[in-house]
Amino acid sequence: MSEAAAREKILEVSRLRKEFQTRQGTLVAVAGVDFAINESEIYGLVGESGSGKSTVGSMIVGMYGSNGGEILFRGEDIDRPAAKRSKELKRQIQLVFQDPGGSLNPRQTIRQILALPLKLHRGLSGAALEEAVQETVEKVGLPRSYLDKYPQAIGGGEKQLICIGRALAPDPSFIVLDEPTSALDVSIQAKISNKLLELQEQLGLSYLFITHNLCLVRNLVHRTAIMYLGQLCETAVTEEFFTHPLHPYTQMLLASIPVMSEREEAYKPTEVESVGEIPNPIHRPDGCGFHTRCPLCMDRCKTEPPVMTEVSPGHYVSCHLHANIAAKEA
Repeated sequence: MSEAAAREKILEVSRLRKEFQTRQGTLVAVAGVDFAINESEIYGLVGESGSGKSTVGSMIVGMYGSNGGEILFRGEDIDRPAAKRSKELKRQIQLVFQDPGGSLNPRQTIRQILALPLKLHRGLSGAALEEAVQETVEKVGLPRSYLDKYPQAIGGGEKQLICIGRALAPDPSFIVLDEPTSALDVSIQAKISNKLLELQEQLGLSYLFITHNLCLVRNLVHRTAIMYLGQLCETAVTEEFFTHPLHPYTQMLLASIPVMSEREEAYKPTEVESVGEIPNPIHRPDGCGFHTRCPLCMDRCKTEPPVMTEVSPGHYVSCHLHANIAAKEA
């Protein structure tokens, strides 16, 4: 990624909030989130189920609007449902779903599935359409012979490659990848991840990579943000994130993942154990949302929400412990 591209933001999310009304009360799925993604960058959004990460992705692609904050795409406010977005904006921002089997029409051939976005977004027809369909299936590493198959006749990894091809067909610049490998076995996950990285480098795409799989993050993502109970608790360049995790929740997550070498084992946090479960977002705890599970909890954590603090260049953490340290060093 060039220095110029690194300075130019393609997406900015500010104070983003999303609430859902349920019979039990108001569920705050996203409680004020801020981040920015650069041109040609893979940005990882990581958290447990229920953390709100998929809700953030859904708002970016326009599945529904927010209850506050803003989403800027190349400086344009896009915080509105997809039906109210321009045709060009819908072409530029695409989505790959978690479940490839459930997101492909079983009554359509692969050719029909890939042809639809090419017709809608690029206005292709006839010979030009057929050529683009063939180029798209080959771009994701599948032979042209797959075009006459139906989704149920191919494997899970191949289905996801078709989903990726469908997202690429409109020629977008930004793709939200919502747990794109979670439904696949480990060997297929590696294949899909390598293809995503290859395509990103070839086409200069920007990704929001939403996942709970830190092993994938380590090898794929440029910068990583950790989300907990609707809020970000730590963001950093991925290498820094793995070698110097600061938030107790980040340390808890990293302590639970498998490692492949003695070097990785040496970096693995040992002082913070995984305890408890994420609280009900309808009944959010006061203060820091993580204090009910945090072994380093102080009285202040139970009443006062922490603020995101830059503790080193590009490394931000939302934790009273590190805010105190940063204040003393300032």
